[in-house]
Amino acid sequence: MLKLEDLAELASQHHDALKARVVEFSIGGRHFPFNTHPAIMGVVNLSPDSWYRESVCLSTEAAIERGRVLHAQGAAIVDIGAESTLAHASRHDDTAQNNRLLPVLRELRDTGILTSVETYQPAVVRACLEAGANVINLTGTAESMEIYQQIAAHDAAVIICYVQGDNVREVGDFDFGADSTGMMRDYFSRQIDLATKTGLTKIFIDPGLGFYYRNLQDSALRVRHQMKVFLNTFRLRTLGFPVCHALPHAFDYFREEVRSAEGFFAVLASMGRTDLFRTHEVPRVRAVLDTMNAF
Repeated sequence: MLKLEDLAELASQHHDALKARVVEFSIGGRHFPFNTHPAIMGVVNLSPDSWYRESVCLSTEAAIERGRVLHAQGAAIVDIGAESTLAHASRHDDTAQNNRLLPVLRELRDTGILTSVETYQPAVVRACLEAGANVINLTGTAESMEIYQQIAAHDAAVIICYVQGDNVREVGDFDFGADSTGMMRDYFSRQIDLATKTGLTKIFIDPGLGFYYRNLQDSALRVRHQMKVFLNTFRLRTLGFPVCHALPHAFDYFREEVRSAEGFFAVLASMGRTDLFRTHEVPRVRAVLDTMNAF
């Protein structure tokens, strides 16, 4: 069980990192003061394979409506995905993804809503940036330089996800190493160096806690890993860029209360100093962050 003593020990071991500040920047004309006010990213899933049914939209109209609702509920950015990250989910080529994404993206952008697109395919990145996407949620590592160049050319932002493989759909066992947070930090340091060489300055880093590695299917092991990374987030902030977390679900523990899970994990992520919270449950997470801020 997580105890105050555990938090005290973590803070003592990495005391200097607690003071880390990150760069603040504007996206689509909106300034994000990450060091004082974290932001929320809402989720729209266009794939029927996505298991979080409340986020699944099977028509363009439904997706647009959900994006508007998420924005009204407090999402600073709406993240749109055309392919589920689940291991058994169907794959979709560039054309299929663009056919789903672009009508939703254009309509939300026309109404002034900041948009993010989750993908690892360069052709999808290109088409979505040309349609006005503000953020690319990059869930792969292949052809990253080409993708960084495209994002920089459009003055957009990137979320660099930690993926042990070419992309989120091609992962095996997760390598924890002696210190998984330290391994993530080394990876992000290298990727930040590559990204900034292209002129890209609007960067988030994301530990990829929702990705489906084979050896993280055990619920207890998976949740322990997620909780540990949440609480160690402040160590990643020493790289100088804001940290984005996709909040998980822990279905085996929350069961019929699974929609409350992201709110619970938001507490741990907030304690670790997360800057951008990616969630299916915007009102719940917003309430949690407002309460944490009041304290």
